[in-house]
Amino acid sequence: MTSQFHNFSSILIANRGEIACRVIRTAKSLGLKTVAVYSDADAGAPHVQLADDSYRIGPAPVGESYLSIDKIIEACRETGAGAVHPGYGFLSENAAFARACAEARLVFIGPSPDAIDLMGDKAKAKRRMIDAGVPCVPGYQGEDQSDDALLKEAGAIGFPIMVKAAAGGGGRGMRLVEDKGALAAAIATARSEAEGAFGSGDLILEKAIVEPRHVEIQVFADRHGNTIHLGERDCSVQRRHQKVLEEAPCPVMTPALRKEMGEAAVKAARDINYIGAGTVEFLLDKSGAFYFLEMNTRLQVEHPVTEMVTGLDLVALQIRVAQGEALGLSQDDVALGGHAIEARLYAEDVANEFLPAAGPIDYWRPTGGAGVRVDAGIATGGEVSPFYDPMLAKVIAHGATREEARRKLTAALRETALFGVTTNKRFLIDALDHPTFVRGEATTAFIADAFGEDDLADKSLTTMEAAVASSLLFATARAAHSLNAIALSPALFNWSSATPPVTPYRFTPDSIIGLEPKESGAYRANTETGALDVTIEALESHQATLTIDGETKTVLFNIPDTAPPFARIQFSVDGADFDVVNLNAVFASAADAAGAGAIKAPMHGLLVDVFAAEGDRVAKGQRLAVLEAMKMQHELTAPGAGVVTRLAAEPGAQVAADALLMEITIDEDQEGSS
Repeated sequence: MTSQFHNFSSILIANRGEIACRVIRTAKSLGLKTVAVYSDADAGAPHVQLADDSYRIGPAPVGESYLSIDKIIEACRETGAGAVHPGYGFLSENAAFARACAEARLVFIGPSPDAIDLMGDKAKAKRRMIDAGVPCVPGYQGEDQSDDALLKEAGAIGFPIMVKAAAGGGGRGMRLVEDKGALAAAIATARSEAEGAFGSGDLILEKAIVEPRHVEIQVFADRHGNTIHLGERDCSVQRRHQKVLEEAPCPVMTPALRKEMGEAAVKAARDINYIGAGTVEFLLDKSGAFYFLEMNTRLQVEHPVTEMVTGLDLVALQIRVAQGEALGLSQDDVALGGHAIEARLYAEDVANEFLPAAGPIDYWRPTGGAGVRVDAGIATGGEVSPFYDPMLAKVIAHGATREEARRKLTAALRETALFGVTTNKRFLIDALDHPTFVRGEATTAFIADAFGEDDLADKSLTTMEAAVASSLLFATARAAHSLNAIALSPALFNWSSATPPVTPYRFTPDSIIGLEPKESGAYRANTETGALDVTIEALESHQATLTIDGETKTVLFNIPDTAPPFARIQFSVDGADFDVVNLNAVFASAADAAGAGAIKAPMHGLLVDVFAAEGDRVAKGQRLAVLEAMKMQHELTAPGAGVVTRLAAEPGAQVAADALLMEITIDEDQEGSS
């Protein structure tokens, strides 16, 4: 193949979040200028701050920003970028985008449009791979898409079968069908999903491989005729066909099987004249047989585990190949060292069927340490938008053995603080610690088989955790107030000449902690079931070491800026995250604020109902509204008798802490007495 060099000195990254940050760092290390693009929702995002230059491409919705080919090309023209790195997702596997880049004389850091087109259509890709001699799952990928044809072919294949969108990915337009009776409905649903997601209702059918492993081979090819593979990744731990944990190498891989699968992947890439980084995905059954699933014509989310076991920078290789250079290594040069495991940190509500979550990032502190890598695209004070993929960061650990990597990763997740938005951190730790995963036996059925509804439910606050919360709230409030005091001796902290004072904390409606200060740094947390002795051994701004009834724990925490102050705490203990409010302080503050007749929201939440209208006369203590916050409903009552003179919020509204809900003119004879 003839040499074809493409000189460029600047790269526009047509993406956002952690992958944009990842690409920017490598591009800068190669001396290239970097350009970030951003939507209105990402104006202050880390990838924008990290790049040398940035360009606004539109409003938050992806169709008006990150998926707009014209706006990306315009951004390249305006900033002088000579190449485009698409990252993953968005336009990374869009052949029309790759063609538009070529027409605009921009280097697309990826394969040819023809390769993207071919491998992006599951039916065409499978036909091509069958012709190339790559092992494929028995199935149907014909052009006759009538219901009669699909029903007939399904009967010939045999159940169970998978119905899949031919143009799809990410689990959309995909259904597992156990028997003939459920097939017609599955075809209709998959076709509808496929048309909505990909603009094509074409389907393929495949024999369902029961409880396989999802094993993929990383391939790389240059313009000089060199095509190699960089080993495999096991991506079997998935929910809704979305990967959660990935590792390299595969726990059940043998040198002979790796050679066979690697050669099949290289054959697939060579057959379509592939250039750059690509991933050939296979299903591996219990007998050791493997079948072509699909090819991803881009950099994978999970590429860091391959980097950690090979010592190669895959983004740097992508850029060099795009510039026309040779790979610079042969298959014999590829050596795998140790083991790496990656965990995807998502903003999602595990207890609510893993639904995506949105909200503020009140505090983010990634972990560190030898053999641990964190790829992230978030920062404290940021916001998780509902417009984009909920993956926030990836935590990757490398060790000499699989067990060493697993232990490092669980420790790293326990030491990671991300407060504000709901995440899957605790679930990741539970999955990594599950005996099936520890033994290296996880298949694509792992999550469904290993985790029932109770396992995925929110963890309730234990007495120990309530004692941690109350002790830290008390200690941080006292530390803050002491800064404003004149000549206050720490020796006097917690001292009393009379009966020791007890401060009540109530984090749920039916439980109270009576916190009794002892000598400096020590407390007794009195509960309905007994008492816990708590000693704060060390207290920093976001980390504390506590001894609770003789057991020492490190706790990560954040005190959000709320009204009243020091009423809410976010904390992580043993890897479990909690966000709790001292209801005693909150509602006492609300009652004080309402003394002048102003009824305010004691915390952020949903105004579920309002029971008064303007002009209504209310009695002291009468229920006025219900606010839902922290998954609990809280009643707001009238501080005194009077007349409702203003309603400032309606049921169904999301209200901020301290927001005015209504005003009451308190009867004159009660003013100042409530």
